[in-house]
Amino acid sequence: MFSRDIGIDLGTANVLIHVKGKGIVLNEPSVVAMDRHTGKVLEVGEAARKMVGRTPGNIEAIRPLKDGVIADFDVTEAMLKHFINKINVKGVLSKPRILICCPTNITKVEQKAIKEAAEKSGGKKVYLEEEPKVAAIGAGMEIFQPSGNMVVDIGGGTTDVAVLSMGDIVTSESIKMAGDKFDIEILQYIKKKYKLLIGERTAEEIKINVATVFKGGRNEEMEIRGRDMVSGLPRTISVNSTEIEAALRESVFLIVQAAKSVLERTPPELSADIIDRGVILTGGGALIHGIDELLAEELKVPVFIAEEPMSCVAKGTGMMLENIDKIERKKVI
Repeated sequence: MFSRDIGIDLGTANVLIHVKGKGIVLNEPSVVAMDRHTGKVLEVGEAARKMVGRTPGNIEAIRPLKDGVIADFDVTEAMLKHFINKINVKGVLSKPRILICCPTNITKVEQKAIKEAAEKSGGKKVYLEEEPKVAAIGAGMEIFQPSGNMVVDIGGGTTDVAVLSMGDIVTSESIKMAGDKFDIEILQYIKKKYKLLIGERTAEEIKINVATVFKGGRNEEMEIRGRDMVSGLPRTISVNSTEIEAALRESVFLIVQAAKSVLERTPPELSADIIDRGVILTGGGALIHGIDELLAEELKVPVFIAEEPMSCVAKGTGMMLENIDKIERKKVI
């Protein structure tokens, strides 16, 4: 029984695993629930996410990745081990080769940490690839042609913007502003304006159901519950799209600035291609309402959301796994 090659999108918010020949077999939140006293892992993934903000004192729900890199090495290793065991790809005679994605601007030390965590969790050989490149492949972009392709990958911890041509990144930028920061901005806004404390999960629900980043793009309202900061008692309030747009404006502007900065550094011939082809949005953050309209207005180029933006990186790893022997010949990181 031989093992299969696997591709991992090790995201701040979610981990997706693609098994060669099978497709995406796992999509779970990057959360681990641990016992503080013993250090024992209790739950991983979806089961652990349900515990966020709802655990007794001795149980802690940890997100071991922060801004696209490993914040807690041991917990990341335990999480990867759990997921790899769950999909059952290890052979009797061999271990799987793993292709794993990382943001464009991480340091050599951070790269080494990701590689080591994957090796310790059962990988034979580990290859690292830059996230926007893999996302572009997964979104179906022809990045191996001599023409310009631009991708904006808005994840949980980082937003990666890149222009690609001939199978490689020409200009890129990675910023620590993405889906998780939107949740925090919403949480802080509700706290400041309404003196109401809400949890991360409620903030995320507001982002999905009510938020827009394009002025006047949506007109939704929703009731939320939290704890009143003055009385300490539960209270219900109503929030609408207009106020959430205002709360997110500054954060989203940083993503717009990063995209503009990359375009400004792009060679003119490739810029002309981008006007024709447009910009593709990938990652979970691409699903926030109005982001495509806002970027199209600011960048003056067409902007499209990829099909199934959340699974673009995982799909891209699958396509790259088909050519893993070529990668192996070219470079072993």
